[in-house]
Amino acid sequence: MPTILSAFASGALFGLGLLVSQMVNPAKVIGFLDVFGDWDPSLAFVMATAIPVTALGYAFARRRRSPLCAPHYLAPNQTHIDRPLVIGAILFGVGWGLVGYCPGPALAALTIGGRGTFLFVIAMLIGMGAFRGLSKRPSRRVIRPREA
Repeated sequence: MPTILSAFASGALFGLGLLVSQMVNPAKVIGFLDVFGDWDPSLAFVMATAIPVTALGYAFARRRRSPLCAPHYLAPNQTHIDRPLVIGAILFGVGWGLVGYCPGPALAALTIGGRGTFLFVIAMLIGMGAFRGLSKRPSRRVIRPREA
C-alpha cells in the first residue's frame, strides 16, 4: 500500500506542477516553441527549475541501494542512440509542436480539457499500444539492489 500512496502523491504533485506552470495549456506550449514568431519564454523558467530538482533527485537515488517504495530500480535496456530512438524523438517533437501536448500534460489536462484533449489522449494510447505490439525489444531491465 505505501507504494500506491507514494505513486499517487508523486503523480498528484507532478500534475499540480503541470497545472501551475500551464504546461497543460497547448497555446502556452506552442507559444514557447514558436521561437521565430511570437515567442513566450515563460516556460523556460519551468525548465530552469525542473532540471536542478531532477539532478538532485538522481544524485539522491544513486546513493541508495534500492528505491524507497519499490524492491528494485528499473532502467532503460539500451544506452546508445539508434534509429528507433531518433524516429521516436522526431515524432514526439513534431506532435508536441503541432498539438501543444506531450503525454504527462495531456493526461493532466483531461481534468480541464475539452474534446480535443480527450481525442489526443485516445490517439496517444492507441499509438503507444501499437508500438508495444510491434516492438520486439524489452523496454526496461531490472537493476537488483547492491549487496552490502
